[in-house]
Amino acid sequence: MKVVLASSEAVPFAKTGGLADVAAALPKALGAAGHDVWLVLPYYRQLSGPLESTIHPTDVEFPIELGSKSVQARVFRSSLPETDVPVLLIDQPDYFDRPGLYQQDGHDYDDNCERFLFFSRSVLEAVARFEIRPDIVHANDWQTGIIPALLKIEYQETPEFSSTSSVFTIHNMAFQGSFWHWDMLLTGLDWKYFNWRQMEFFGNMNLLKTGIVFSDMVTTVSPTYAQEIQTPEFGCGLNGVLRGRGDSLVGILNGVDTAIWNPATDPHITENYDVNSYKTGKSVCKDHLQQAVSLPRRSDVPLFGMISRMTDQKGFDLIAGCAEDVLQEDLQFVFLGTGDSHYEEILKSLGDRYTDKVAAVIGFDEMLAHQIEASCDIYLMPSRFEPCGLNQMYSLAYGTVPLVHAVGGLADSVIDATTENIAAGHANGLSFNEYSPEQLAHQIRRAITLYHDESAWPQLVSTGMSRDWSWNQSATDYLAVYERALHSREAASQSL
Repeated sequence: MKVVLASSEAVPFAKTGGLADVAAALPKALGAAGHDVWLVLPYYRQLSGPLESTIHPTDVEFPIELGSKSVQARVFRSSLPETDVPVLLIDQPDYFDRPGLYQQDGHDYDDNCERFLFFSRSVLEAVARFEIRPDIVHANDWQTGIIPALLKIEYQETPEFSSTSSVFTIHNMAFQGSFWHWDMLLTGLDWKYFNWRQMEFFGNMNLLKTGIVFSDMVTTVSPTYAQEIQTPEFGCGLNGVLRGRGDSLVGILNGVDTAIWNPATDPHITENYDVNSYKTGKSVCKDHLQQAVSLPRRSDVPLFGMISRMTDQKGFDLIAGCAEDVLQEDLQFVFLGTGDSHYEEILKSLGDRYTDKVAAVIGFDEMLAHQIEASCDIYLMPSRFEPCGLNQMYSLAYGTVPLVHAVGGLADSVIDATTENIAAGHANGLSFNEYSPEQLAHQIRRAITLYHDESAWPQLVSTGMSRDWSWNQSATDYLAVYERALHSREAASQSL
């Protein structure tokens, strides 16, 4: 199958969140399975320094019409590292050579709508000029939400896209690309599409809704999240639109890029290990991490870790609400991340007052993130909502038992350590339903008890490490969605 994946970010070219991991790992997995996959990204020149030698100009350039003006696009070419997957980079310095991908100093760029409408149209023009003739164009999040509409309205009768179907993936409902109605002029589409069933949402043009409505298939990043977003609590106002997609809305759990996240080969950790050697390997890593973050070097104490944006969404309101209580227990915490200054200050204060129990590293350090995953006994992920989540899967692969709020992908990947699940050999972590500081405190104490259970704890660790968390299964599920999208397009054309 020939697939074009369009994304506003992908590692190692640019990253602000999980979209970047997915946009790199899925093409790798599809390419390894023998499919012809192309990735198209904006060319963020300021982020491409270390990759500059791998990025080459092409002779492909073209104008893109945006309302009353014409903007020139130029195409550069590269490939995903250690793969044959080609990457096309859309260059327009006025739009993409900026300090941040979407914002600066905490404020969105005023022309974000224009920037990504330009990018989306450039994706299709570049695909046409490279004569790729894809079976599937796979768009991701609001930044490329106009692509399925353009395919249906403008491009489906052209030779380059006559057999092309579209798939649209929602990575987070909270980010919708909602812009004032006059930006409809920038799309080049007829005003008739600005209606409540298609592109309009409470008077604005909504690009996430546009992608949902016009694509042949819609996916999101876990089966549970696919159900949650059809409810008022999680649907962010678009729950009715999503329910209208019926069974053409599918949840597929993300996978782990095992070339990067694998305790047996990870170059960032003190000692490599696998499911058969984790006791020794994790012990060495734990001792090194405790020393590195100035915690007492104790092998007998349960070490909890968390790598996260420090926000309410990630459960830091729960942590703040129960920290003083649980710190009366014999345990240690190590936190890594940045976020709301309120939570940063709380964690720094806890670190100052409980020097033997709390280490708070404000910032981000990729090597330290790997070391936390390898060294800790328990990983905290009490998110208020979590479309998929990756750290709980990293943790399972590294033998670090996750403690999670049972939402989204967390519910799909973590099986609670009930007596029945432990006896059946299915349990791999701890999960809870009631979102409250009291419940999190209870689960932390439960984790401490299990940690000291010499029968139950090894089973939790080995069950998590024994499952294949790679992209192999996820890629297979995406291929099934692609096939359904092709059949949907064929059926629609035959009914005309």
